[in-house]
Amino acid sequence: MKKILMVTLEFPPMVGGIATYVDDFVHALPPENVIVLAPPTKLLARWFWPRWLLLAWRVFLIIKKEKIEVVIIHHILPVGYAALIARWLTRVPYIIFSHGTDIAAASRHAWKRLMVRLICNSAEQIVMNSESLKRRFLIKFNDYESKTKVIYPCPNDIFFKPVSQEKIREIKSHLAIGGRQVILSVARMIDGKGFPHLVRVIKDVADQVPNITWLIIGTGPKLAEIIDLVQKNSLQNIVRFIGEIPHSELPAYFQASNVFTLLTHPDNGMEEGLGLVFLEAAGSGLPCIAGKSGGVEEAVVHGQTGYVFDVYQNQKAITEALVSLLKDPSLATRLGQHGQARIRSEFNWKNQLYDIMNP
Repeated sequence: MKKILMVTLEFPPMVGGIATYVDDFVHALPPENVIVLAPPTKLLARWFWPRWLLLAWRVFLIIKKEKIEVVIIHHILPVGYAALIARWLTRVPYIIFSHGTDIAAASRHAWKRLMVRLICNSAEQIVMNSESLKRRFLIKFNDYESKTKVIYPCPNDIFFKPVSQEKIREIKSHLAIGGRQVILSVARMIDGKGFPHLVRVIKDVADQVPNITWLIIGTGPKLAEIIDLVQKNSLQNIVRFIGEIPHSELPAYFQASNVFTLLTHPDNGMEEGLGLVFLEAAGSGLPCIAGKSGGVEEAVVHGQTGYVFDVYQNQKAITEALVSLLKDPSLATRLGQHGQARIRSEFNWKNQLYDIMNP
């Protein structure tokens, strides 16, 4: 395998789907074959302009020192500038991995669209994390179809391993959820994740399934707004705000829950690339209820591993689906088992990376 330099703006300890994707990707490769460069973007933006100029210099130095044979970049802009300059100077090829937000942001400005084309022209391959994202990319940049492919994110192995019953009992005792039906949501609290919609759904579900608890893991700029909605709907006794936790602790919360739900939806032209958290939930054996947004329908198969709805049009159907999963454990188990089997067979790094790492 070639010696790889991975350049990303999102990497642990940063929390989020992209950071997790890149971290899992890195750990799927032989450690002696990969070096990660994850610069502090705030520092670069503050002290250097353009902010990618220092990044380009660092990429160049690492290529020369470590004898890098291929550069993999996450985010077309601004990381692509650094990869392009490094290629001009060293002739080392680069591969673009896009997660959706970079394309959406770049597409709004003529100058940035021009830069995306310049960077894509010199790329060896362009990788998207879902077929949905690939289609959206090719609508705007249709001359790159031959070099564009899909590599799905894959859940870490920790999501397939049973957590000790002692740990699960500890969580349930700490949160006072023993004997209750647990609905879990994991996401940053930002627009497009559907928390306001889910508050309304949970209120309706509580009228039909009185012994429920809704666990929310994550934080973000919309936290205060969501807390306010919870209070206005008198859900304080049902909701538990967990905040941010280490990614390694997520499996225990998945396994302490009955259903995973996140009502993702398009927001100001932004959509989900895929939704790694849905794959992690399925890997843990949970049925999922999701909102239609970007590649989410590739992560959750409607009627087979969970349910996918248009959040704006199907609140009643969402409520009914959630109630049915909570009242019918055999249905929830069946969907969860189908989801876990699908993740094991289709969403593993060995299969996903074979073509790109062994051209």
